[in-house]
Amino acid sequence: MSYVGPDFDPPQPRRPRFRPLTVAVAALVPGALLGWLVYEAVGGTGGGDGADKATVQTSATSASGSTGPSAAGSTATDDKHPSPSATLTSPTSSAPAASGSLKGKVVVIDPGHNPGNFRHTAEINRQVDIGTNRKECDTTGTSTNAGYPEAQFTLDVSHRLKALLEKQGATVKLTHDNGSPAWGPCVDGRAEIGNKAHADAAISIHADGSAVGNRGFHVILPGFVDAGGADTSKIVGPSADLGNYIAGKFVRATGSAPANYIGDGSGIVTRKDLGGLNLSTVPKVFIECGNMRDSKDAALLTSSTWRQKAAQGISDGIVSFLHAS
Repeated sequence: MSYVGPDFDPPQPRRPRFRPLTVAVAALVPGALLGWLVYEAVGGTGGGDGADKATVQTSATSASGSTGPSAAGSTATDDKHPSPSATLTSPTSSAPAASGSLKGKVVVIDPGHNPGNFRHTAEINRQVDIGTNRKECDTTGTSTNAGYPEAQFTLDVSHRLKALLEKQGATVKLTHDNGSPAWGPCVDGRAEIGNKAHADAAISIHADGSAVGNRGFHVILPGFVDAGGADTSKIVGPSADLGNYIAGKFVRATGSAPANYIGDGSGIVTRKDLGGLNLSTVPKVFIECGNMRDSKDAALLTSSTWRQKAAQGISDGIVSFLHAS
């Protein structure tokens, strides 16, 4: 996901606030960096679910208040320009396996963007309500310098992740697949699919489009939002747990380090400007698997072997979260 896109504005610089929780979180950051160095030294072996959960907790559960103007309705559309989610009545899904530790659990996977978005600029530029304000329906996403599209990457990882979760008995639904719908869905529709499925966990798969030299992954958690049609109060806590499990397992499976340009080295970021998180009523996170614009990260993202590792890490994190829930 490129921060250039309309629904993916870069986080604004944070003003120094010397609150007790801020100081506490800051104190944990060196520990997280030390933990990463230790992990590199020992090769990342051993440990159970608790050890693999990201050790740096975020301030997601402590944020309060709302940002931006209030807007009515979280899934507003108009007759002339319906959201693609309106026609996606049966998102790609699977029947639950006969057995498995995740039998009865529902996971919604949201492959970021859509390969057909660039053919439907008018449709994806239509603004929708995300609670804190209004933003464009969707974006085209980023790509590597060699032209490998983010939308293709996200679908590939999503398919691999779906297969892994199904093997453990989960019912898995994708927000879009195989060109259906031809564009989108809009960010509000993506959240709605997870909500209507009563998902036990939902994740949006992305890759970043940052500057050269910016490397590594990060997981984005929903912040506290109560504005317009958005109310994240019930999902901030469980989403933080989901994100921390995924971050820890992603490191173990891929060997990738947390991002060196965002998240203070923890691999965890909290944001309030993403409609897919703001409008979710189920535990949900985003993951930026790497930076497509950095040649070293791009070499990983374009490797089918590494993409399988990425899917495994995400799957392991979701499984750990669902077992602990």
